[in-house]
Amino acid sequence: MKRILGIIAIALAIALLFGCAKPADKAASTVIKFGVFEPLTGANAAGGAEELDGIRLAQGLYPTVTVGGKVYTIELAIADNKSDKVEAANAGQRLVDSDKVTLVLGSWGSSLSMAAGPIFEAAKIPAIALSATNVLVTKDNPYYFRVCFLDPFQGTVMANYAFKNVQAKNAVIIREVTNDYSVGLAKFFADSFKGLTGNPDAILAELNYQTNDQDFSAQLTRVKTLKPDVIFAPGNYTESALIIKQARELGITAPFLGGDTWEINEFIQVGRQAVEGAVMSAFFDNDAPLTPLSGVFVTEYQKKYGKLPSGTAVLGFDGYLLAIDAIKRADSIDPIKIRDAIAATKGFEGAAGVVNLDVNGDPIKSAVIKEVKDGKFVYKTTVAP
Repeated sequence: MKRILGIIAIALAIALLFGCAKPADKAASTVIKFGVFEPLTGANAAGGAEELDGIRLAQGLYPTVTVGGKVYTIELAIADNKSDKVEAANAGQRLVDSDKVTLVLGSWGSSLSMAAGPIFEAAKIPAIALSATNVLVTKDNPYYFRVCFLDPFQGTVMANYAFKNVQAKNAVIIREVTNDYSVGLAKFFADSFKGLTGNPDAILAELNYQTNDQDFSAQLTRVKTLKPDVIFAPGNYTESALIIKQARELGITAPFLGGDTWEINEFIQVGRQAVEGAVMSAFFDNDAPLTPLSGVFVTEYQKKYGKLPSGTAVLGFDGYLLAIDAIKRADSIDPIKIRDAIAATKGFEGAAGVVNLDVNGDPIKSAVIKEVKDGKFVYKTTVAP
């Protein structure tokens, strides 16, 4: 009996010493969490879903990262910022406080990224914006970076297209005034277009609407009176499609130009025949590979989702791979060391081109111009910086 009691006592001691603590420690030490910060409901949900598709594809292909000889499994902590600035701040705080992520990917929508930017900075958690193009996303925030081009370049590209390809001498801008992206891009287009035409009055009017508006008759009645050569309408895909549809119903025939947010299938689904001929800037085209990884991405995306990817999805893919690359270069899972490695990124070859980050955490990348033709986004040309 004494021998049995002794065995039991030893077993209990071993259990207390190793049984509870070790499995938990092992689990904690072999997992690294990437926060996914996206609008998965609300007005921007389709854009957030596209980026998440790209991230999930990358995770499926590259589920681990090796640091210091130890293999870490990458887990995604997904936070829905609900296409709302207040909810975006709340979602960002949850990723930091509850999910305890090592880094963050997202968000689709510059305003949403900007709402959570100070939270990530305060927590010293690096964040990589995927398609957020507004200058202010990374400005004065050493913890926010991006893998896409910026609005000053995008606005200039579309102003050049309006002036040279459309041969427009004047334009009307219709902007989503509650959207930082739309307001910023409209300004860069206006400034560039005025310079190209040499006419300070080349922008006949800047007309405003708000996110989730459905009726644009007041703005379009003004447009019809002004008879512009071209209309630049950077904004969310749904409202933009409705604007074009209602414009055509009013007999407005001027060409419509927009930005990267238009390249979402919902734009065509909502606008249908009315958006035929609409021209936009974009990040990527499946038929115009930029690096060897471009083809891998397109092939694997089709295998996983049974459809061709959008330019937004490829940036989710690239953001994930850039995060892994930075962790390897840092040889650490310390968020501050990872931040430093991201900031030092030079020559990273993603599927959507080579990323060289400047002192603001921004890359210099080419833009693609596309047109809606026969219900599809069709490649027109690539514009280098």
